[in-house]
Amino acid sequence: MAPSAACSPHAPGADAPPTCEVPHFPPVRVRGGRYGLSRLVRHRRRAVAAGLAVTAAALVAAGPGDTERARGRPGDPAPPGSAAPAADRPVRTQRAAGLVTAPVRIADAATVRLLRPGDRVDVIAAGETATGGAARVVARGARVTKVPEALDDPAGSGALVVLSVPRSTAARLAGASATARLAVTLW
Repeated sequence: MAPSAACSPHAPGADAPPTCEVPHFPPVRVRGGRYGLSRLVRHRRRAVAAGLAVTAAALVAAGPGDTERARGRPGDPAPPGSAAPAADRPVRTQRAAGLVTAPVRIADAATVRLLRPGDRVDVIAAGETATGGAARVVARGARVTKVPEALDDPAGSGALVVLSVPRSTAARLAGASATARLAVTLW
């Protein structure tokens, strides 16, 4: 009789162990595969977008605010709709683009004592010898940034005030102060 296939030592599957259940495991992910470059680009875009959002929020928080409103004097009532009196609000120290600070000597020291940081003034050159003594406006709407303490000067050479003006106006102020007496008018 011929040997059966089940008893044959060389039959396929005869020496295999009994079957058992394979445990569940998560799929294996290979880093740096073919999608690595697109993932890197996607995350870089997110990082740039987050950086732009933070920058925009910072610019809005430190924005120009209400720069056209006039500053009040100590003791003035608060403007309608404002929470704090005018004297309690700090004067902005941030300069707009293209502005420089120019120290200007005003002929009348008593007029300078009326000025406060944040005021807007016109600077007038009077008594110029080169133009025949005609008065002319040298700077319009210059913002007062600082009024230094007056020194006891018996010669009466005026008082110093620091203005924030465009660079071209600062050059005109320097030229006019060399040849004329300067005065200011408050806005």
